[in-house]
Amino acid sequence: MPKARRKPAPGKKANRYQAILVTIFQGHYKTNENAFDFERGEIEIVAKRLKIKLPKNLGDVLYSQRYRTELPHAIRSVTPSGHEWVILPAGRGRYRFQLIRGSSRVLPRVDASIIKVPDATPEIIAANAKTDEQALLARVRYNRLIDIFLGITAYSLQNHLRTSVQDMGQIEIDEIYVGVNREGQQFIVPVQGKGGSDQLSIIQTIQDVACCREKFAGLTCRPVSAQFMDDGVIAMFELKEHEQIPRIAEEKHYKLVPADKIDAKDLESYRTS
Repeated sequence: MPKARRKPAPGKKANRYQAILVTIFQGHYKTNENAFDFERGEIEIVAKRLKIKLPKNLGDVLYSQRYRTELPHAIRSVTPSGHEWVILPAGRGRYRFQLIRGSSRVLPRVDASIIKVPDATPEIIAANAKTDEQALLARVRYNRLIDIFLGITAYSLQNHLRTSVQDMGQIEIDEIYVGVNREGQQFIVPVQGKGGSDQLSIIQTIQDVACCREKFAGLTCRPVSAQFMDDGVIAMFELKEHEQIPRIAEEKHYKLVPADKIDAKDLESYRTS
């Protein structure tokens, strides 16, 4: 039986943003086509035609679709069963509707066991941190959750790395780590984090992996995704490519707690698992 996972949440701006994307999709799509490109400028042209007010950041139209809402019915109705359309970067000012097998979302299981980890977050960080992406990445960093999850020694290299990737254009990686294992193998670990109502997507992982292959070709890429869940639980995923599409290879759920909240029963459970 497949593991239960959280369902995508509806977005507040879905109607007007989706109207734009549906119009662009229908203007390019041909029956049985698996991919087609469109220009960023088409978003403004279509919005003007539909009399839709755009945000200052045009990328929010795509961000909402990638990380907050499901595809509109007009697009899902021409999608083969077991597949999904995603919007990928395709160069400077260009995007690509691509048909993939499976889902584009990386959704936490709701029935996963929770592993307690002694909370090493500095008190001043904990006192002021929120529940957004940056707060999540800070907790992952201070508690060395990348090390714990992947079983390597890892160091944060940079956060919000903005760079250009061939055939994609500009991308941004939430945080990137370098690491090494006991055999001396070195790794590059791009991390995407999501908090609040935003959801993880393989789209960012596709971008992250392409960047690491181009910029860090000598290191083994191990992409990680992290998601804030209820009650402060952090779901972490390692993704690996299957038929050129990132898929969940490993998933663990961690809860940061005071050391005295981890009792002998917990420790015995972890020792024998």
